[in-house]
Amino acid sequence: MIHEIDASLRLLLAPAVTGDIAFEAPTRDWAARRNAPTLNAYLYDIREDVARRERGPVAERDAQGVVTRRRQPPRWFRLSYLVTAWTARPEDEHRLLSGALALLLPHEVLSGDAVPESVRAITPTLPLTVAVPPGDSRSLAEIWSALGGELKPSLDVVITTPFPVTPVYGAAPPVTEGAEVVVRGLDGVPNDSSPRMLRRPGSGIAARGGRA
Repeated sequence: MIHEIDASLRLLLAPAVTGDIAFEAPTRDWAARRNAPTLNAYLYDIREDVARRERGPVAERDAQGVVTRRRQPPRWFRLSYLVTAWTARPEDEHRLLSGALALLLPHEVLSGDAVPESVRAITPTLPLTVAVPPGDSRSLAEIWSALGGELKPSLDVVITTPFPVTPVYGAAPPVTEGAEVVVRGLDGVPNDSSPRMLRRPGSGIAARGGRA
């Protein structure tokens, strides 16, 4: 799933740069090896969007509306990318970032071919935010410190995507008959020789030994 979101982001950013789009960690060693204008989209954080979490299984129905199986609901995750520009001059880096921002801002959601095929059955769009201030638990300065590099201008791009949960459970066939109940006395002898069939509401099944 994550690699598919990488591909969607690459597709969006491609028109902004004539050089490369990279997803490696922008460390000092990586920066020293680059030899062309580059946009780097480093995935630095993966967190579940707990506000979207659903409880209980989801029923899947056939064309007649009959439940055929049940599955666990998908879990949604926020993938946070640190988008930076790398060239020989700061002015060119700013132009690259400006081009990336111009391409990303019109998209409040990813839609169409930008949505990975594996999640289109779950949702036709994926939320996307650009340059929204990070939460208190994140610090870009700490990220750059961990990477061993100097602080650079960057865009914080967050794409929220569902991650399908594998377990799928088969469903039993629909009930077509009512339950039979035999009433016995204290001595264990049935009070009636014939069992009574309970009527399931709306089923049209008559109760045996009683009125329909």
